[in-house]
Amino acid sequence: MTAAQFNASALDCRVRAAGLRPTRQRIALAELLFKAGDRHVSAEELHEEALSAGVRVSLATVYNTLHQFTEAGMLRILPVEGSKTYFDTNTSDHHHFFLEGENRLMDIPEGPVSVTNLPAPPEDMEISHVDILVRLRPKSNRVR
Repeated sequence: MTAAQFNASALDCRVRAAGLRPTRQRIALAELLFKAGDRHVSAEELHEEALSAGVRVSLATVYNTLHQFTEAGMLRILPVEGSKTYFDTNTSDHHHFFLEGENRLMDIPEGPVSVTNLPAPPEDMEISHVDILVRLRPKSNRVR
């Protein structure tokens, strides 16, 4: 079995284990998403990657697939800029830096990040996780 066949087979198993049918487009998008390790990607970026890789897929299909992967626990959704949404292949609890001007996300290295005084959730609800997004920009050269 070649490495390419193994990757397709492993992705097929991963998609099936998430309760999804491993269509050609889902497997192709999964390969683009997961082949390079953890990353943050928007639907538009993944659509461009797919087209560049010769994967014929509509932007609507990319959106639908990303949301299906998120609902299946394969991705984590990160709403950042109003209508701009990123998808994270690292589904563990972690926080992010957002580089303004570059519209790029970076994982905050594990360390002492704490959130205190969270409000009590409404009755019959529980907090599933807390997302921290720290916005960064280049330092200003202004004299203060």
